[in-house]
This record gives sequence, C-alpha cells and structure tokens, in this order.
Amino acid sequence: MSLLRVLLAIFFPPLAVIDQGCGSFLIVTLLSLCGWVPGVIGALVILNNIDRTV
Repeated sequence: MSLLRVLLAIFFPPLAVIDQGCGSFLIVTLLSLCGWVPGVIGALVILNNIDRTV
C-alpha cells in the first residue's frame, strides 16, 4: 500500500479503489454513502487484500 493510496482512501475512498475493479468501486461508494468511516475502512481493507495477493 503506497502512501498516496492511503491518503486517497482517507480523503476520498472510492477514488483509491477505482482501478481495482467495478465491484470494489461500487462497494466502497455505497459504504461511503452510508458514512465516511465505513467507506474508509472498506477502501483500506480492499487495498490491503489486493497488495497481499500480489
């Protein structure tokens, strides 16, 4: 996880996962609409899981 991705996940979660696929983007967008904190947590989890599999 790069510092830029972490900062994007904190300030604008959907933008941080936009290149991870449509499903990830939609999930994080819906979580962000429910509240800022769930969106940030979802984005960080998705970014963390993607980096571990590579």
